[in-house]
Amino acid sequence: MPDHHQENKRQLEREGALVRALGTWGLSAAIVNITIGAGIFRLPSSVAASLGAAAPAAYLLCAVAMGLIVLCFADAGSRVAMTGGPYAYVEVAFGPLVGFVSGVLLWAGLTSALAAVTSFFVDSLAALVPALSGTPAKVVIVVVLIALATLNVRGVRNANRFNEVMTVAKLLPLALLVIAGSFAMHRENLVWQQPPSIIAVGRASSVLIFAFLGVEAALVPSGEVKEPARTAPRAIFLAIGFVAVLYVALQIVAQGVLGPALASARTPVADAGGQALGAWGRTLILVGSTVSMFGYVSGMTLAVPRMLFAFARDGFLPRAVAAIHPRFRTPHWAITIQTVIVGVLATSGKFEALAINANGLVLLVYAACCLSTVQLRRRDVRAGGIPFGGPAPSVVPWLALAVIVSLLATLKRGERLALLAVAVAAVLVYAVTSTRRSEPVPAPAGD
Repeated sequence: MPDHHQENKRQLEREGALVRALGTWGLSAAIVNITIGAGIFRLPSSVAASLGAAAPAAYLLCAVAMGLIVLCFADAGSRVAMTGGPYAYVEVAFGPLVGFVSGVLLWAGLTSALAAVTSFFVDSLAALVPALSGTPAKVVIVVVLIALATLNVRGVRNANRFNEVMTVAKLLPLALLVIAGSFAMHRENLVWQQPPSIIAVGRASSVLIFAFLGVEAALVPSGEVKEPARTAPRAIFLAIGFVAVLYVALQIVAQGVLGPALASARTPVADAGGQALGAWGRTLILVGSTVSMFGYVSGMTLAVPRMLFAFARDGFLPRAVAAIHPRFRTPHWAITIQTVIVGVLATSGKFEALAINANGLVLLVYAACCLSTVQLRRRDVRAGGIPFGGPAPSVVPWLALAVIVSLLATLKRGERLALLAVAVAAVLVYAVTSTRRSEPVPAPAGD
């Protein structure tokens, strides 16, 4: 039986060249930045179409579901400090095979989400600047991705400061809408015509959960977080609590301002801004949504390449992919490869298909992470310091797992087969790379 504590120690030693520069506020900003992406600007009308004025009930259900899930993340994140986030949690708990399959599912889901929002970001930008429609849009995608990749290669501190600025920039228009919109609401628009059924709330929540995804991506650079046993739990709860309150406030304001028209609005948040603030308010929200999606792409460009770094670190990809830049101390080859993949998907795929794939893949990883929390607690794995002590630790992971299974049950047959195909591909890669992984691991160094 392998000594998992020793293996965990060896993995951390391999990452000694990475800079631990992310604190509580920096990690919280990264989670908020990634979570508030494109979803909240599109989904209020979908939820209103299903539930009407009772739509906030779906947000509350999602918040409870995410609360259970992030309790598991907080526990696991306080025990495992390696780069890779949930991939690393599952690997330490159940070994390299299960960890790698979960890691591939997570990477594929995050890559799909990043490509989807990159594509939608350029569409939103084209709505403001029509000259950027068509072929120029693809050029913009390439330019934006190259610029963000360059920023991230030059150092995690610079990228993190930029993400904090982008987080503030995207929140200001939304905060203005909540404040101004609260004075423009019509009380009759908020009256429930009839209590929604549990099934209706559940279906609406299964769609709305996309707007809450993101914490798993922000935790990927765990190898660059200061004092992870304290920082990860604090950052998670600060960010998710803030996001939940903001989302409910936006839905209530949009419903109160637009009333029945909300259900058919193509740009619901921007339309509410137009009603509450005038034409300039709608333009402001459209600009804010574009900034928000740009911030999402920026945050994900920081987080997702670290998955490729983690795969290469563990021998599943060529060791060169885990090379650390001799000057900037960042995984520059992983960032470059990830940028190319996202560019190809964003210029050739559609938002809807990419988003659906991301939803299923990430939820499946959530399930594995909940199970890993049980195992990490049982073995008392520690990253240094006192692990997070959440409420009802023996019950929460199973409640979270039940919620995830119910959400996955809403996927169509073809979407489930796609998940299975990614998992099978991961198992094949694991088998093919067995020889490489048995070779000695060189000390971290630049090339």
